[in-house]
Amino acid sequence: MKIVVLDGHTLNPGDLSWDALKALGDVALHDRTPPAEVAARCADGEIIVTNKALVPREVIAALPKLRLISVTATGFNIVDAVAAKERGIPVSNVPLYGTRAVAQFTIALLLELCHHVGAHADSVRAGDWVKSADWCYSRFPLLELDGLTFGVVGWGRIGQATADIARAMGMKVIAASRTPKTPKDGVEFVDMDTLFRRADVVSLHCPLTPDTKNLVNAERLALMKPTAFLLNSSRGPLLDEAAVAAALNRGRIAAAALDVLSTEPPKADNPLLSAKNCLITPHQAWAAKAARARLLDTTVANVKAFLSGTPQNVVN
Repeated sequence: MKIVVLDGHTLNPGDLSWDALKALGDVALHDRTPPAEVAARCADGEIIVTNKALVPREVIAALPKLRLISVTATGFNIVDAVAAKERGIPVSNVPLYGTRAVAQFTIALLLELCHHVGAHADSVRAGDWVKSADWCYSRFPLLELDGLTFGVVGWGRIGQATADIARAMGMKVIAASRTPKTPKDGVEFVDMDTLFRRADVVSLHCPLTPDTKNLVNAERLALMKPTAFLLNSSRGPLLDEAAVAAALNRGRIAAAALDVLSTEPPKADNPLLSAKNCLITPHQAWAAKAARARLLDTTVANVKAFLSGTPQNVVN
């Protein structure tokens, strides 16, 4: 069985083992694969393992031996799942691996906006405390979250886990979801515009679909409190990035903390890179070692299940 891993470096930069996958077949392991080289590298491949390397219709059509596409992520929009289904090729994903890791990271983004821990630590390292006339100082205002309103957009596993942490810090939780949800103690479900109006923190946890692209646009930003924070650890295109940058630069909202952008790596002219009060991290909320280990283990399990004739986590 020829297994081609197109972009294994982000999943396993060297602190995990590929041995369990190698035990299932002849593995061709690539750290990264440019789009122009995907078809050539998979020419003899029966199983493709990919995270962000695109597998479009034309590549699928060019691979007569292809039997399975295994996505090492929850989102699978990098694969033309319809074209694969037309060929009878299952596409598998990993639906449960990073819930707690992403929730924890989202709250870390929020706490950094509240306390500017990194900036204050840099200030101390630069000698500012040594020179201070007082026993303590703050370069930025510090914000207490107790009693503030945390708005969750998308009530899936990660949104719920993040809301649980927010509630543990004393925040009130409101949520908006595309589908009706069962009432939950301590959570108030509201429509989207109401959430943007009322929330002190808006945290995005929804998938990217035609309906959610540019969900955060100029109109919704205009609804937000000027003291509000915007968090996005979900998908970059949920934001109209130019509109968010303009809102930040004009003080329309107080700050944003983003782990994802519409193009990754971003282009140098992305307006968010230079926007005021905008904290950006390099799409790493998912990447705690324990989460990556679960991701790799489930990917191996997906391949094993396919080989045994009972494919699992099939999305098409």
